[in-house]
Amino acid sequence: MLVTLNTPQEMIDADIEGLSVWLYRVIRDEERLNAPPERIGPNLLRPPPLPVRLHYLVTPITGAQSQIGPETEQVILGKVLQIFHDHPTLRGSDLQGDFSGTEVELTVRLETLSLEEIARVWDALDAPYQLSVSYEVSVVEIASETEPEQVSPVLVALPEYGVIVAPNPL
Repeated sequence: MLVTLNTPQEMIDADIEGLSVWLYRVIRDEERLNAPPERIGPNLLRPPPLPVRLHYLVTPITGAQSQIGPETEQVILGKVLQIFHDHPTLRGSDLQGDFSGTEVELTVRLETLSLEEIARVWDALDAPYQLSVSYEVSVVEIASETEPEQVSPVLVALPEYGVIVAPNPL
């Protein structure tokens, strides 16, 4: 089955059958927003990444010309629910592209939307409602592109030895 990042309406307009996984909302993760900078050397600090939560609308599209009924859409959506229920954490070999081979760990969580919230999503698509579910993927960290900041070397206070200053690497 084709899985695409296109909106459901784009898939319908192009008469493409498959699963639409459409990113419709990005919010920052308030719990990790104020993380401290990372010390990457005795006198270098890297700014913390921007932690975000991604919200996806998952919609099975069976095509206008297809003889497949709503039962098949329900089976497809049921399989998506089953997969993410059984395997809610994505890491290691589950990840591809920039995340492949990294320590990144993403959590996929079924998101319950009220009727008003789901109606707003479909209204934004300018399309009639279709069978769909929403998932939240967290936490995705977007690295800063600013240069590491030069800071004073670390001072370590050891009562039995006095103060020890980290050596200057220059």
